[in-house]
Amino acid sequence: MDATIRETIEAGRAYLGIELGSTRIKAVLIGEDFAPIASGGHTWENRYENGMWTYALEDVWGGLRDAYAGLAKDVAEKYGVKLASVAAMGVSGMMHGYLPFDGEGKLLAPFRTWRNTTTGQAAAELTGKFQFNIPQRWSIAHLHQAVLNGEAHVKDIRFLTTLAGYVHWQLTGEKVTGVGEASGMFPIDSERLDYDQGMAAKYDGIAAEKGFPWKLREILPKVLPAGEKAGVLTPEGAKLLDPTGTLQAGIPMCPPEGDAGTGMAATNAVAVRTGNVSAGTSVFAMVVLEKPLSRVYEEIDMVTTPAGKPVAMVHCNNCTNEINAWVALFQEMLAALGHESGQGPIFEALFRAALDGEKDGGGNVLYNFLSGEPVAGTVEGRPLLARTPEAKLTFANFARVQLYAALASLKLGLDILGRENVAVDRLLGHGGYFKTPEAGQRMLAAAAGAPVSVMETAGEGGPWGMALLAAYSAAKAGNQSLEGFLDSRVFAGQKVSTIAPDPADAAGFNAYIKRFAGAMPVEKAAVEYLK
Repeated sequence: MDATIRETIEAGRAYLGIELGSTRIKAVLIGEDFAPIASGGHTWENRYENGMWTYALEDVWGGLRDAYAGLAKDVAEKYGVKLASVAAMGVSGMMHGYLPFDGEGKLLAPFRTWRNTTTGQAAAELTGKFQFNIPQRWSIAHLHQAVLNGEAHVKDIRFLTTLAGYVHWQLTGEKVTGVGEASGMFPIDSERLDYDQGMAAKYDGIAAEKGFPWKLREILPKVLPAGEKAGVLTPEGAKLLDPTGTLQAGIPMCPPEGDAGTGMAATNAVAVRTGNVSAGTSVFAMVVLEKPLSRVYEEIDMVTTPAGKPVAMVHCNNCTNEINAWVALFQEMLAALGHESGQGPIFEALFRAALDGEKDGGGNVLYNFLSGEPVAGTVEGRPLLARTPEAKLTFANFARVQLYAALASLKLGLDILGRENVAVDRLLGHGGYFKTPEAGQRMLAAAAGAPVSVMETAGEGGPWGMALLAAYSAAKAGNQSLEGFLDSRVFAGQKVSTIAPDPADAAGFNAYIKRFAGAMPVEKAAVEYLK
């Protein structure tokens, strides 16, 4: 087997996907059977500077180089060859945000990430003007807020993109983006597979009134659906990723995508009536719609699959951050007792203990809001564990409310889709929340009231999904659809574990959500008074 993989790598027939997630940059190499064969990663964190969540661009490139170097080392150690070329590659990243550049390619303002909740006025104004929900984290909301703030740099913008779009631009020289990523910048017309022309014209009117010299479509990246060619890796781009000079230029690159799109690809949830939930630092649910929703909901984003099909998205800023913080605390406690432990066994113990907790969490309530959570109506976050005197604070109950809290805001949005009678034939989970068998699936099934499946590749997540999109771009023949490619070539024979909702779990989660929603004034008071 290793000899076959070695020959695939040496012949440049593997596919590479790189994703810049919130806490980890990961590179995944897959073979011709689409199974992962090597990987590399880099841990990073956002910074809170001058009232904004951001990442420095030097950290972007340092992290990418480290992740790629780890991948190259993994290839060398496993297969005894150097990674010099691949059949196709692609880059994905955290969706949304704000990266404005002038005509010389200079960044005009620090990168404003999806996590910021500082664009409420702009989002509300645009939602009313377009009669289309514009969430705070969307690029157009950030742009319009900068306009409302009177920020001097706006007049100089000549290119506005996302993190994935920026990296792709630097690697290829092409100012393009995948349609799924574009749908988190500005509303998309799924028939034309392009920005909605009517809404773009309305915004051009705003820009003209302010005296700006640009039009929206001139500064946004060109939209490309999955399967389209999006340029090639330039010599300069190859050097950016691999300063050793081993990586060769000329590699075809597919359209850059957001982590939502790669999640859909990684879970084979790109067809109508399918859905997926990506649960990691943030959590979001994506459901491919067969008909439009009856009205605009502020809690529901309308985005698209990487092929441009309309998708209802419930996005929550906070998911596993609080779990991560407590696991780190338990690790310190064990070390103080003389028991050194990695975090992996602690995560597993916590998730398994949750299965033994009382169905409603024993009267405890936890808010995992490290940052603001628009779905729940909070502008800032204050992690908070509260309980009544009679609540039962056991490790199992504590673990259960940790897992409930990670999905609580998501459930508020899923309940809206339920009231809209949105049909879902299958819901697939992926991301770190599902790494421990059964626990995460059971909690999500209880929240969604639907069966939840996890594939054996669930832990691979976004970078694997990006590699699949690169493979589709390279292998696309005729009119084969993305869903056809995934069904027939990638996921045929894939092992799937499915858990149906347990009525007792569902009733317990509903009881917890009632307590969670009822005590929300406590969380909002913590934001006000805990400075």
